Amino acid sequence: MTTIPRRAWTRQIMGMPISLHVRGAELSIEHQVEQVFASLCDADALFSTYREDSQLSRWERGELALADADPALAEVFELCEEARHRTGGYFDARSLPRVSGAGRHYDPSGLVKGWAVERAAGHLAELTAHSWCLNAGGDVLVRTADGHPAWRVGIEDPFDRARIARVFSVADGAVATSGTARRGAHIVNPHDGQPAMAVCSVTVIGPSPLWADVYATAAVARGEGAASWLSSINEYQGMIVKADGRPSWSGPARVVKQDPDSFFIGSSSAFG
Repeated sequence: MTTIPRRAWTRQIMGMPISLHVRGAELSIEHQVEQVFASLCDADALFSTYREDSQLSRWERGELALADADPALAEVFELCEEARHRTGGYFDARSLPRVSGAGRHYDPSGLVKGWAVERAAGHLAELTAHSWCLNAGGDVLVRTADGHPAWRVGIEDPFDRARIARVFSVADGAVATSGTARRGAHIVNPHDGQPAMAVCSVTVIGPSPLWADVYATAAVARGEGAASWLSSINEYQGMIVKADGRPSWSGPARVVKQDPDSFFIGSSSAFG
């Protein structure tokens, strides 16, 4: 079996490690790689809830009018409203707890990471002879060139982060995980304002990292009934791990056997 050359780049952006893995015969693609990371840096400058100088922070303080902001702000705000309707209100960016615990604020983070990954990956569109995997803190988007094997995406066990619970074979598409493993019960049910506790972890697989991330977050917030709700969404499927450790599936499980040569990507969302 011929080994396909592989190369990887990693940067710390948006408060998380972001990696790009590329397979192909010609790997002198630094220009495209820099465009990908620059796009993600731009997203951080626009939407970071940790940076006082981000356009989102300035808008929330009333220092920046939406009409004067980067058009991406209005785009994301519209997508957040669409996400609220698509999820029956279980994804709602309008009034979420601050990280500091002091009050509530507008926080589109549960959508922005997937949106940023999707936008940044546009710079790789011309690499049709290459396979690539863009992993932003657990939000994963992959593409596979003709003749290349699919990517194997490993999902962390939410009860033991040193262990891979499942491995999915994904040729083209997105994988996003949301839950309590990294940040505790930080996702709230917008309908009652209480922390979501019934579900420990939700992994969603589908064509778009934006919507995979949104649906994973909303499924955790929904709790009971998350599997049946995900089953109603075309083109997406999910693995749900309840707080008692029981897994359930919203669609056919594309699981492959682990082996020493598998290329694993930890897929546990860094911030819901």
